[in-house]
Amino acid sequence: MASVEGLVPITRAFLAQYYEKYPFELAPDVHSVTADVRSVINELTSSSSLTEGQRILVREVDREPPHKIDENMWKNREHIEEVLFLLERSNWPLSLQQLCAPNDSEIAYLLEQLKGKFEKSLKMLEYFQAKNADFVFNTVMSYMPQDFRGTLIRQQRERSERNKKAQVDALVESGGSIRDRYALLWEQQMERRRQLAQLGSATGVYKTLVKYLVGVPQVLLDFIRKINDDEGPMEEQRQRYGPPLYSLTTMVLSIRLLIFLSWAQFEVNKLNKHQLDNLIQAAEVYSSEFERFAKFMSEVFANSPFFISADEVGPSNSGDEEYKEISVPAGRSYEVELAVESVNSYIAWDFSLEQGKLRLDIGFSVEYTNGSGKKMLILPYRRCESDQGNFCTLTAGNYKLIWDNSYAAFFSKIGADVMLVLISGTDFEIQVGLHTPSRRASRRSMMIEMLEVGGDGLYVAAWAESRPSHVFIAGGSNLSV
Repeated sequence: MASVEGLVPITRAFLAQYYEKYPFELAPDVHSVTADVRSVINELTSSSSLTEGQRILVREVDREPPHKIDENMWKNREHIEEVLFLLERSNWPLSLQQLCAPNDSEIAYLLEQLKGKFEKSLKMLEYFQAKNADFVFNTVMSYMPQDFRGTLIRQQRERSERNKKAQVDALVESGGSIRDRYALLWEQQMERRRQLAQLGSATGVYKTLVKYLVGVPQVLLDFIRKINDDEGPMEEQRQRYGPPLYSLTTMVLSIRLLIFLSWAQFEVNKLNKHQLDNLIQAAEVYSSEFERFAKFMSEVFANSPFFISADEVGPSNSGDEEYKEISVPAGRSYEVELAVESVNSYIAWDFSLEQGKLRLDIGFSVEYTNGSGKKMLILPYRRCESDQGNFCTLTAGNYKLIWDNSYAAFFSKIGADVMLVLISGTDFEIQVGLHTPSRRASRRSMMIEMLEVGGDGLYVAAWAESRPSHVFIAGGSNLSV
């Protein structure tokens, strides 16, 4: 597990400085060739009346592309697949399929070449998204516990992705269109983003479950809370690299519309050589520039950190409201008793001492008392400056956590960061802080999911489900930017 000590999430100011090293500009002919395609579209739309489907596509071309980087990536995939659908020989105009005219063989050959270019672009885009997803997932997992929880997260990621793919497959089998399929894919993506925002802003019980059961570091929770804010770090990426991507989105949509209109009017208004040359040139420019943009973004993202040193962003006034401060006077001890009614309950703690010029420590131990009053030491006494630990109870009874300062003659010890958690095996019973009463959760299960960061989405999904005598903990993750 990679250390996050002294690290904070990236900021928009940091990314602005970082992106200065990675300028990107599209080739000038993207705009000129797109303008030529639009000119041909205007000729076709002015020469005949349009169907409702054609008018919808014309309005979409006239609108501004989506603002989000990842949504544009999905839109490019959708439009490429729509182009490939139109370029299937079975979807050509009937006379072109039959090669009725003398030059139809040449047109057919050029269309097959065109189809090959878009197939290459689609494979490249799918690879780009999958590669980024794996990169983000593996990066985030390096900050997660490298124990059974990490294994469960990986397993849940696979299950979650299988379930989402099953939804898409079911839609396709029921006759859903390409547009319907990508609408579902984006709906899944936005749900990940909403849950990500909810988890990043979690407090109380839910935040405790994520941090202690699943082992998500606080700095990672801060990262997912801020990363997709309207004025957060990803907005800097959109401002820098959105415009060239928006131009490419408009370009491929214009190519799609040109083919769509051409097929509808082919029998009465056949593509002439000038129009066909524009289409071929547009496909070549789009394919090469989109591939160049995707490779560039992969390099930028692969080199961009998730976290930076706190010194790089200056002091922060943010504190962790889940922790409590406890003072243990010299010659005294402090005890917390937890009444556990069922086996397989989960007890966790995290504390550290406020240090001055002298290094201070405190004795810490955990003991168990059964119903007949017999005591047993769970965690042997030892002196430490801080400690974080947890265990699963094997039997019901009273558990006592003891902070011992009886050996000190002069110095009180202040626990600046103290958190205590109890989760019982039949219901969730949460005790957060050392002075707050327990809160029993009436729900039989709790579910938490962190989803999507930037580009194609990041999520770390996790849940804890309680049943008599059992506490199940699982998790999953799917990441990309």
